[in-house]
Amino acid sequence: MEHAIILFDGVCNFCDATVHNIIKRDKKNIFQFASLQSIIGQKILQENNLPNNDLKTIYVIEGKAIFAKWDAIVQIAKHIKGFWLLAYILKPLPKLLQNKFYDIVAKNRYTLFGKKNECKIPDAYTKAKFLA
Repeated sequence: MEHAIILFDGVCNFCDATVHNIIKRDKKNIFQFASLQSIIGQKILQENNLPNNDLKTIYVIEGKAIFAKWDAIVQIAKHIKGFWLLAYILKPLPKLLQNKFYDIVAKNRYTLFGKKNECKIPDAYTKAKFLA
């Protein structure tokens, strides 16, 4: 299987913790990562005609398919075990309500979880999961 790419807010503490949680549970080495603010992240957004200034949206790009917001979370959950199965709890709800829940968390993520001034230096294994 070709790698799926997760684009995320690189300065958000919640997003960073989530990425590291995904890396820990990604036993099949499915995911690669890039922050939305990075040069490669901006390039991927541009290549896929996605907005380059929306830092509140997580994207999963898998082949030619692009998943955003709650759909991205569910797509991640399909590939890894653990608490990600909880992502399916909202699946029966209409997409509008799923994304409304997502938007509330995304809007308040810096207030609730904080924001970094810079990215931390990852170990070699974690660094290999990130696109240059």
